[in-house]
Amino acid sequence: MRCPYCAHIADKVVDSRESKDGDSIRRRRECLGCSRRFTSYERIDEIPFMVVKKDGKRESFDRNKVLAGLFRACEKRPISTSQLEEIVDEVEKNVQDSLDRELVTTEIGKIIMRRLKTLDKVAYVRFASVYLEFADVSEFMTELKVLVGSRARTPVKKPKKNKK
Repeated sequence: MRCPYCAHIADKVVDSRESKDGDSIRRRRECLGCSRRFTSYERIDEIPFMVVKKDGKRESFDRNKVLAGLFRACEKRPISTSQLEEIVDEVEKNVQDSLDRELVTTEIGKIIMRRLKTLDKVAYVRFASVYLEFADVSEFMTELKVLVGSRARTPVKKPKKNKK
């Protein structure tokens, strides 16, 4: 901390206490250069996590908004709230881990779609129909064919026959 009187860099903290509202810490300091006292305040720097929308607009990341979208996609599906919260946790972690504290909605959508695809195909199609903004039924059908095609390629285990 630089002394406001003599610009000396070194000082010592004489007294430290939390402010009345609890959102900052007040510190009394004594300059080691000129011995004058001054007060400094520490506050948490609350920079919100941001989401960059498709049109370029930025808005604060809202966990509840992501969860609400998932609830709509998973309505009447056998998916628990804890499974949906895990997906939202993953999205939130990606936003928090981004270097510039913001994430593009296309990345958020990819995370959600990847998780829904393994969790529940119907919920995946519902979410994809809104997220991918299908222009017509043919685009929707193409996505369904890809989904069904990937399912057809997955080997199905046949039950073993009992030999007697």
